[in-house]
Parts: sequence; structure tokens; C-alpha cells
Amino acid sequence: MLRIIDRYIIGKFLGTFFLTITLILAIAVVFDISEKIDNFVNKGASMPEIIFDYYLNFVVYYGNLFSSMIVFIATIFFTSRMTGNYEIVAILTGGVSFKRLMWPYFIAATIVAAISFTLGHFVIPKTNVTRLKFQTTYIDKAQDDRFKNIHRQIKEGHVIFFENFNTDNNSGYHFTYEVFEGNKLKSKLKADFINLDTNKNVWTLNNYHVRTIADDGTEEMWAGKKLDTVFDFKSEEIVPKLYTIEMMNTPELNEFIEAEKIRGSENINFYLIEKYKRTAWPVSTYILVLIGVSLSSKKTRGGLGLNIAVGLLICVSYIFFMQISTTFATLGNFSPLMAVWFPNIVFSFIGIYLYYIAPK
Repeated sequence: MLRIIDRYIIGKFLGTFFLTITLILAIAVVFDISEKIDNFVNKGASMPEIIFDYYLNFVVYYGNLFSSMIVFIATIFFTSRMTGNYEIVAILTGGVSFKRLMWPYFIAATIVAAISFTLGHFVIPKTNVTRLKFQTTYIDKAQDDRFKNIHRQIKEGHVIFFENFNTDNNSGYHFTYEVFEGNKLKSKLKADFINLDTNKNVWTLNNYHVRTIADDGTEEMWAGKKLDTVFDFKSEEIVPKLYTIEMMNTPELNEFIEAEKIRGSENINFYLIEKYKRTAWPVSTYILVLIGVSLSSKKTRGGLGLNIAVGLLICVSYIFFMQISTTFATLGNFSPLMAVWFPNIVFSFIGIYLYYIAPK
């Protein structure tokens, strides 16, 4: 059963957290509006679309993204105030151990982490559909949607290649479709140009050549000017855009990753990093709270200002570690799982060390 002091700390924790996150997001929205107002006006975005389709989902997305950092700053802020007012000293000298003092902090951290976990895995991917659609329509600059030299294994033994593919009109040049049994080529289809009729879901091939190889090694070849056919893959599977994974909840993302592994996608590490971050960020809440309480429970000459400065330095260091490790994972041979969890592991040791040297 919670004591009065537990309810007091939990109330302080959650109150400071929600006030801080509200102020930070309000400032972020103001700056974002000032930066994008010309896009909204020039491209004809309506007020309901701006408010409900974009900024409502903007607040949810970025609020969750930085929730653990804001928890950290909020923890340092109100704990430093309690230390400055000798409340922490009174609690400890009253017979409450430092370990027992951490309980209400971790109860409140669990509430925040549970909300973040649920949002990250299930809610935000669905709100991202609306936000990213608005962003693509009214904010993002026109991009070159042509992709070159694309190799994809659409299912076991079936490999396609495009020398050039345009995602805007679902067309490509110098297309090949190869079918293998083991290491043996069984058939190969080539076309100079290929285009998808999205209404009929039919691909049209121009200047095509077909080659088949029987088990006894005999070959058969034929060609033609035009061929309408159906393939066992969708146009969006050829070049899946990286931001589409932000629109998938975790069960959908797991299925997508398994399919991409079969297809031999070069972006698997990006997808895995997105998956692992959805759990690593909420867990970091506990680590940063431990560091925050251990740092700010000791009265220092610098007081609140010094504690906040140290807290900001730790936040920057954490983000820096995360960026470096994920960069190694996407560009090198570093494991995506280790890349995402490496900052948590490092800062866990820092938190444990600060906990043991904190005044008891």
C-alpha cells in the first residue's frame, strides 16, 4: 500500500513530466508552424487537416519519441527542488532508505514507460499513416522516385531485377525474372520495358524474351512485342519506402521483416532498428530515472541549475551514443539489436555507479 510520501513523489513526478512535455511540445509546434506556414498556404492545406491530421499526430509522435528524455529532465528538476528544500534529507533521516525512496520513482516511471510502449508498438504506427500522408502532400519536396539496379528475391528461388524502376508510375526498364531450382536456372524472362496497370493489377511487358531450361538440359526460347501477365509480387514490394515501416504496428512489422529477409532486402538493418527502438526507448526511462535521482538527491553548490546542466549533458551523450551505434549498424557489421541496446547497457552501468555513490 502506498504511503503518503509515495503518493507525493508520484504526483510530483507525473505532474512535472506532463507539464514539461506540454511546454516543450507547444514550443516545438510553434517553431514548426513558423517553418512550414508557407507550405501550408501555397499547397492549400485546410485548417482541420493542419490541426487534426498533422499537428495532433505530430504531438503524439514526438511526445513519445522524447518521453524518456523529458522524464529525465523532469526527474532532475523536481528532485533538485526537493533536495534544495531539504525534503530528501528529511525523508532519509526519517528512516526511509534510499532504495525505498526509489520505489515511487519507478512506479511513476512504469506508468510513463507502459504508455510509451503501447504508443510505440501499436498506436503511433496507425497515426503515422495520416501524419506522413499529410507530410508527403503538403510539406515534402518533390523527390526523384526512380531507383536503379534493384535485385529482389520475391520468394524462394524467384529473383527479379530492374535496371531502373519508377515508383511514381509503376514502370521499369530492363526487367528480368529468373526462376531457380537449387543452383540451376530453370527459366528467365526479360523485357525492355514493364508497366503496371493498377486498375487491373496486370503487368505489360514490351519487347520480351523467354528462355526455359528442361531437366535434361534442352532449352526453349521465344519472344514477342507485348505481353500482359500477372506476377506474384506488388509494386510497393519492389522498392518499399523506408518510412512505410513507421506505419506498421509491431506484428505487421515482424511479418514484413521476415518477407524482406526472403527477398534479400538491403534495408533489413533499418527495419530491425525501428523494431528494437520501440522497446529500447521505454526501457531507457528506468535507466534515466535512476541516473536523475542519484544525481539530484545530493545538495550541491550549483543547485538546480548545475543539475539541469549535467542532465542535459547526459541526454546529449545518450542521443550521441544512440546515433553512433545505429550508424554502425546500418552502414557496417554492427548488430542492430546491440546497436539499439548499447546506450542502455552503457548508461545502466553509469546509473548503478551513481546510485551507489549517492548520499544514503
